[in-house]
Amino acid sequence: MTGLGLGWLNSLRVRLTLLLGAAAVSGALIYVGITQWPLPQLLQAFNQELGLHEPAAHPLGAWSGLLLTLLLLLPLALWLAHVVMAPLSRLLRALEGAVASYRDGDFSFSIVADRGDELGRLIRMHNALGQTLREQRQHLAQRELLLDTVVQNTPVALVLTDAGGHVAYANIAARHLFNDGRSLHGLEFSSLLTRVPEALRLAAESGEDTLLNVEMDGNEETFHLSQRGFRLQGRPHRLQLFRRMTRELSRQEVAAWKRVIRVLSHELNNSLAPISSLAHSGAELARRGDTARLPGVFATIGERARHLHDFIAGYASFAKLPAPRCANVAWEPFLEGLALHCRFELRGEPPKQPGWFDPVQIEQVLINLIKNAHEAGGPEDGVTLALVTVARELRIEVADRGPGMSEAVLAQALLPFYSTKRSGTGLGLALAREIAEAHGGRVTLANRESGGLRVSLVLPLAHAA
Repeated sequence: MTGLGLGWLNSLRVRLTLLLGAAAVSGALIYVGITQWPLPQLLQAFNQELGLHEPAAHPLGAWSGLLLTLLLLLPLALWLAHVVMAPLSRLLRALEGAVASYRDGDFSFSIVADRGDELGRLIRMHNALGQTLREQRQHLAQRELLLDTVVQNTPVALVLTDAGGHVAYANIAARHLFNDGRSLHGLEFSSLLTRVPEALRLAAESGEDTLLNVEMDGNEETFHLSQRGFRLQGRPHRLQLFRRMTRELSRQEVAAWKRVIRVLSHELNNSLAPISSLAHSGAELARRGDTARLPGVFATIGERARHLHDFIAGYASFAKLPAPRCANVAWEPFLEGLALHCRFELRGEPPKQPGWFDPVQIEQVLINLIKNAHEAGGPEDGVTLALVTVARELRIEVADRGPGMSEAVLAQALLPFYSTKRSGTGLGLALAREIAEAHGGRVTLANRESGGLRVSLVLPLAHAA
């Protein structure tokens, strides 16, 4: 309670008020002492002792007394000003040194003072700020060390160049790719590109992202080049990433072949096993002379053989997809022809501008997408087709009200040979993507918020034939 009761005395404002009050009282006392008592009485007594004539009752006038008071108060005012300003001056000098240290990146500066007033609180806040900055700098240094360790040890070759084209930063993979493991800092990147194959040099000079094959050390290497420009500390820089894709593509190729083999094996077994069994049954029936049932056996064998033929033909058509023959396609006859093959509800009006694509290939894609939409399990009238123009692209959307797809299925649905159907080949959506990419477009899948799936076939807008 004592500390709380006397805490107001530690206020700098109260102390300044008390000092100014003391100065005012001192000035009043000096003025009274000069003009009233005891200075006039002392002067009178002194004159009497010297036998001089009797002075006037007030030897000093008001203005003279005021002037003399100001002269006597001047040293007192200077002393009080020193008392008041001394801690402020010391604090300002300390803060000036702290700011200079912070400007130089040194956050170890702290101010030692034991005060209970506003200056003391300011000093404590300053020291807390310095401690926070030191901790943040330590954490930042640790994060930078971690980031540098990760970047240096990544297999992706990373090169950062400044506005003059000189290397500002490069990791270990970049040093091995461009300079036999030696440092690249400060070197001109264009001169380093002369040491790599021409295809890689031309790709880097193009300034665009690309995937390319390069002959290196007698082997063919596949690189993915990614380039970005940005400003670092107000200056333009360029970041180039050279990623070797050979092993990854080889693994994906092997995985794709394994999927092909699994699908082919499954379909061949599903067809050959019944054919083998039926052939054995037919042979037994012929041996016993029961020829009445042989036509049914042969018909079943023929059906399984046709299924196997259609299955192989589907794979062959995917592998031998011809280049699209693009032409201006009027929407009204195209949609009327599409409606003869499948049922759908057209949402909105078709664009006035004709489409620019291969009508046979795109029609086959839409037939497959609409067929999948009907097989999704939603209502028959829930399958819709919409034509939307977005920027410089045409978006053909096929939507249904089925259960949609899980995130895992969405991530793999466009891969060849991936299917969730027992009798599916996994080629429908893969073929749609292949045709879309051949047209310079793409296929995207997304679940609808109110249920169902939306498959979007995105194509470039029509242009002059």
